[in-house]
Amino acid sequence: KTTTARIIARSINCLNAVNDDNDNLLPCNECEQCKSIDAGNNVDVIEIDAASNTGVSNIREIIENVKYRPVSSKYKVYVIDEVHMLSTAAFNALLKTLEEPPSHIVFILATTEIRKVPITVLSRCQRFDLSRISNNQMVDHLSNVAEKENVKIELDGLQLISNASEGSVRDGLSLLDQAIAYCGKEIQEKNLRRMLGLSSKLEIVSLFSNLLKGEIKEALGSSRNQYDRGIDPTIMIQELMSLCHWVTRYKITANSEDDVTISDQERSNLIEISNKVSFANLSRFWQMLLKGLE
Repeated sequence: KTTTARIIARSINCLNAVNDDNDNLLPCNECEQCKSIDAGNNVDVIEIDAASNTGVSNIREIIENVKYRPVSSKYKVYVIDEVHMLSTAAFNALLKTLEEPPSHIVFILATTEIRKVPITVLSRCQRFDLSRISNNQMVDHLSNVAEKENVKIELDGLQLISNASEGSVRDGLSLLDQAIAYCGKEIQEKNLRRMLGLSSKLEIVSLFSNLLKGEIKEALGSSRNQYDRGIDPTIMIQELMSLCHWVTRYKITANSEDDVTISDQERSNLIEISNKVSFANLSRFWQMLLKGLE
């Protein structure tokens, strides 16, 4: 969010901004304004962390300074990060300025908790939702980064990191960073699974099969073995849910090629399970896992 805010600040203050085919302003990233905003030392782009400046006095300080024109830029930009942390009084103090800001001022409010921002503030803003990115985009991006860092990592490993990051690029890069620190320049899937606290796919497929067949002793032994190796039971349940979802989807679509994280051996095991289990049992299994997760 903050990166996007800085890009907007660069776009509106860039001395050589150009319009692309869709009429979007593109900053040149070469001029004095772009470089200073990127480096974080532009006096006209002020970043405020609302988590540590929650009070009305902090907002009054901004309101006092709003009347002064920018020093060297076209617009003075206030980036208020984690804006939902502001107190009710602080929000109320900001309202009038948000409603009628001077022509040289732009406010950018960033938050992950949009529900905590008062409707009176939301109605005065233009809203942009940053959506999660797809698994394929994440894998391509991480692969590109790994290549530049001279790190060897297989597609399965990239997919594991992508799944764990849940569509957040920053989380994905943090996990890749941890993996490089943990595994060195050659990241193997088994080490990555250990780092992420995931059991091997074959073990989970085997546990899944034991549970569906009612082989209680084997299922208890398998889960205890994984637990003793430090694998979180919550993750075990989430992985079982993921397999239940895969098998259910396969029964409906008969398409087994849409998940690159599953090897050929696991795929054939799951297809065999799918052919033997009914929709009713899969549905019941899913309900019980949901309850177990809670």
